[in-house]
Amino acid sequence: MSSSEFNIHPPPALAPSEIVEALRQIVTPHISDSLQRVSGVVGLTRYHRSRKLVGTAFTVKTRPGDNLLIYKALMDMSPGHVLVVDGGADTTNALVGELIMLYAQQRGCAGFVLDAAIRDSAAFFEADFPCYARGTSHRGPYKVGPGTINVPVSVGGQVVAPGDLVVGDEDGVVSFPASDARRILDAVARIAANESRIKDEIATGARDQTWLHKVLAAHGLGE
Repeated sequence: MSSSEFNIHPPPALAPSEIVEALRQIVTPHISDSLQRVSGVVGLTRYHRSRKLVGTAFTVKTRPGDNLLIYKALMDMSPGHVLVVDGGADTTNALVGELIMLYAQQRGCAGFVLDAAIRDSAAFFEADFPCYARGTSHRGPYKVGPGTINVPVSVGGQVVAPGDLVVGDEDGVVSFPASDARRILDAVARIAANESRIKDEIATGARDQTWLHKVLAAHGLGE
């Protein structure tokens, strides 16, 4: 559906369940390292307690302070979608609150990632519903539009496309194309194995460590 005010594209396909479950076992720093440390959402705050966020991006781009198309998005999404909203990084008016969170839970939404504000933040914490946002505001939203659904959006410096995989934990949020999932899982396995070896070396208590020497020697600081 499209008009001068709204451009609404079909929902993206959900990622395979085995990929989603594999990502639940992985920390975001390892994913970030596998993305060469130049990707990932920054500047958002986690408003829930500890539940891992993993799912498929369902994107919304809206005028700052307006949540009309968030209503439409939540009705159209399937269990496992993550609501990803480009609200222009504006925190004057909250785009979601407790009522929208409760409805999203009933719809099976995996969580929220919003470059915008929320309100009723205590409700998100109590429910442990995954939510990352730019800030909070007691002011409610307008419901006028315009906006678009399921187009590439910018959230915290990261371009997120509909259908991208989204992973969030205590260190933040990362996203990447679903087509890269298996490559990233392989890369993360190598990163985790290397870190395990380093932990074992640290546990020896030795001053001289091969992992430190490797970095320092590259800059003539090996001695």
